[in-house]
Amino acid sequence: MPGLIGKKIGMTSLFTDDGKNIPCTVIEAGPCVVTQVKTRDKDGYEAVQLAFGEIKEKSCTKPLLGHFKKAKITPRKKMVEFKGFKEDLKPGDVLTVDFLKDDTWLDISGISKGKGFQGVVKRHGFSGVGEASHGQHDRERAPGSIGSSSDPSRVFKGMRMAGRTGGERVMMISLRVVKIIPEKNILIVQGSVPGANGSYLTIEQ
Repeated sequence: MPGLIGKKIGMTSLFTDDGKNIPCTVIEAGPCVVTQVKTRDKDGYEAVQLAFGEIKEKSCTKPLLGHFKKAKITPRKKMVEFKGFKEDLKPGDVLTVDFLKDDTWLDISGISKGKGFQGVVKRHGFSGVGEASHGQHDRERAPGSIGSSSDPSRVFKGMRMAGRTGGERVMMISLRVVKIIPEKNILIVQGSVPGANGSYLTIEQ
């Protein structure tokens, strides 16, 4: 699907015409520059590689620096490939938020906030083992039994237990575009998107 690369600015709320207050996310979408157009004959598949967010040359590796110079653009921070572009694009072309339209639906993916090591209550929504009664005083948020003793005498794979939470790629499906501000490259969608403020997002139409 064609799309853009964006950066999460933060959340706000907007009122609809009938007075409803809806939570929204403000995204800086583009401008994105085409760095490479991949073809089936040369690369084995068709895709358009976009880049977003300028960086200094000293912060870029030499192979990437040569890649950007070949496309005749300055070094960029984030690159993503998109499939399904029907437009005839070439390296150096710029795509802005004008590419999108109001009242369309988007799939937005990003890296969720990292929570570190968390217990089963926060990580999986366990309810705990009950009240502190009959002598137990520190087991309210414990997972309880994780397997039988004699049969099967082991713990099954995939058992929901405590562990590292967040920091994973998450996609929010079918978020409605509420408003587009082309002069500021601002895209406002209904609902929340993964990641902290300032994190990069992949926007697919």
